[in-house]
Amino acid sequence: MTAHFPTFLNFKLPPFFYWIFVPSLNGFLFALRTTIAACLSLGIALWLELDSPIWAPMTVWSVAQLTRGESLSKARWRIIGTLIGGTAALIFVGIYPQAPWLFFPLIALWIGLCSGLATFVSNFRSYALVLSGYTCAIICMDVVPHTDNIFIFAVSRASYIILGVLCEAFIGLLFAFNQDRLAHLKIRQKLESALTLVADTLYHILQQETGALTEARNLFGTILAINDQIEFAEVEMGAHGHEGDHARAALAAVSALLSRSFGMAARLALLSDNHRDFDTVVRAFIQFLRTFSGRLGKEEETSELLAELQHLRDICRRYATPHRQKLVPASGMETHTQEQETVITNSALDERILFSSLGDLIGDLEEAITEYHASTHTIRGDHFQFRHHTHRDGRLAFNNGFRAALAILVTSLIYEVTAWSNGNTLISITALICGLFATKENPVLGTVKFLKGLAIGWCVAWLLCFIFIPMVTTYEPLVLILSCAMMIGGLARANPATAPAASAFNLLMPLMLGIQNHHIIDETKFYNTNLAIMLSGVTAVLIFRSILPFDSKAEGFRLRRATLRELRNLANLNSTPQISTWIGHSTDRFSRLIRHATVMTPVVEAGIQGTLATLTLGLNIIRLRSLLNREYLPESARRPITLVLYHIEHAYRRHDRAARLTRAAIRRLRELDTQDHEAIIRLEITRALTYLVVVEHTLRTNEDFLDASRPFLGTGFSVFPGHEPPHEVALEKA
Repeated sequence: MTAHFPTFLNFKLPPFFYWIFVPSLNGFLFALRTTIAACLSLGIALWLELDSPIWAPMTVWSVAQLTRGESLSKARWRIIGTLIGGTAALIFVGIYPQAPWLFFPLIALWIGLCSGLATFVSNFRSYALVLSGYTCAIICMDVVPHTDNIFIFAVSRASYIILGVLCEAFIGLLFAFNQDRLAHLKIRQKLESALTLVADTLYHILQQETGALTEARNLFGTILAINDQIEFAEVEMGAHGHEGDHARAALAAVSALLSRSFGMAARLALLSDNHRDFDTVVRAFIQFLRTFSGRLGKEEETSELLAELQHLRDICRRYATPHRQKLVPASGMETHTQEQETVITNSALDERILFSSLGDLIGDLEEAITEYHASTHTIRGDHFQFRHHTHRDGRLAFNNGFRAALAILVTSLIYEVTAWSNGNTLISITALICGLFATKENPVLGTVKFLKGLAIGWCVAWLLCFIFIPMVTTYEPLVLILSCAMMIGGLARANPATAPAASAFNLLMPLMLGIQNHHIIDETKFYNTNLAIMLSGVTAVLIFRSILPFDSKAEGFRLRRATLRELRNLANLNSTPQISTWIGHSTDRFSRLIRHATVMTPVVEAGIQGTLATLTLGLNIIRLRSLLNREYLPESARRPITLVLYHIEHAYRRHDRAARLTRAAIRRLRELDTQDHEAIIRLEITRALTYLVVVEHTLRTNEDFLDASRPFLGTGFSVFPGHEPPHEVALEKA
């Protein structure tokens, strides 16, 4: 009925305004519950006669998120950040109560420190750190004319925050139905989706279909999004076991599986074909993958799935084990039995390499299913924990902290020079905006949209303050007026296209109203206060545009150098690399590259593919390191591998020498495989060849991307075996 309302009026509604008249159900419920919570918190604050009651509904809109898990997590961290910021304000005012030229730099340093440290953590832990920074600034600026009341101001600020958080949590709880059961179901559905997608990708890769690796690359973004949502689902579950840890471990196994699929695709293209036994096993695995999605969601099928994978893996292990073949002498030639040699053909060795690779691939899938099954129910006595590793960017942390600190110093200078009565508001709101966007990788875009939201909020506040609010004298009609504006703001917040501007509107429009218990705001105070708020938005935009501005090309170059620096460290024999750490860091950098890519140009596409090729290269280097640590390989096999790792470690610019040495190592290990070694030694040689084949191909086809001395221009690149540039030669299979 709502959808046909504009048509009934013979009015063609612009698509941009559909979110008002035809909102989604989740968006409408979000706007409704948050508006009710904000009005409730304002009513309680007015009833308690708090000195700044409008900060309570501001807190409600600040912590409210589209999902309950996000709201509860943000509310928890907001309280922690507020307490830290209030404590810091007490200390700073106590240290320098009458020394502004020391007081303001100290606040700037604190905000810069909080903004920088927030870069190293994720989700709302980052929000808590920046909140502790700008909460300190807000309390200090409110108390500047009356520093002897710092404790009362700090307690008042904490009271508003806690009141707003409790109101939002209470109303949100009324709107939450079967929250814990739905959270379990949400985690299960997301993991099933990830596993189904990766199974389909493996199916296409084993079929050697065009575009299969592009499909695998796109899955990394999906996995990262799911990984962030697991934390919020855990909050919704309440008291629970370690289901979230198992879910994160399952996603890590899926990431490793996707990366291994790149290596599998390379081996299928580079090694000799027409392997009858391998093709038979692959067909059986493809049949397994074809029915996988329909069986995964059934509890009774889990053990059967794992049993089939274990059977296929055992077959791969058996075929990867060397089998000797006797040379039959030619007719008429006399040989002695003791002089007969035992050899293995290149084709047979290639088949063993493929079996070894397929067995590892099946093992990763088996681990992912096992962790998925463990995440679907609580296990008594389970103490499993999984740590997700993220890339910590020191340069980005410095940039964020420096910009935030400089913004406070600039606004403090304006306040001191002009002696503007609302200069403290300018400092406070600038600190708030810079804190909110300090950890954003491209804050310019966000602050511009935030400024637009401030402008809309100013217009609505003017309309309410001078037209509607003077007509009322009691709480009930006031709430009726405010709820209309808040509902529209909530609907805009739930719409992705208008969400950034709506965040500013919802957060600061109540502050522009200046609602108090016993009086309404006058014209002079309205214009002065809101001028300071608008100038805060302008100051933040100018700071982020002019001071260490974001450059996507420079950022991509810096992230690539960080990736290559960590890659060289993986090859260092004195280090102890972990697969989970390398995958976590690489996928985190990969997600940042995706977020930076506003337009998918060929250079950006090549850079993304190069990042994933480097991820695969690093994983195979780690696996070579594990072979060396097991000490089954003879010294004649260890020497060429060690030499390859040494040249990868010290190759800052060109990797052609490392690629040539890898080809030589492959030839040497193929020769060693023909000698009379024990089965375990030859199996380890097969595994080493499995990894070296991918290392050689990646080094050879990604020369420009692996050159850390200059920006990547997208040339000399190929992620797909068989699509190398014309001047490249195929992998030698001597």
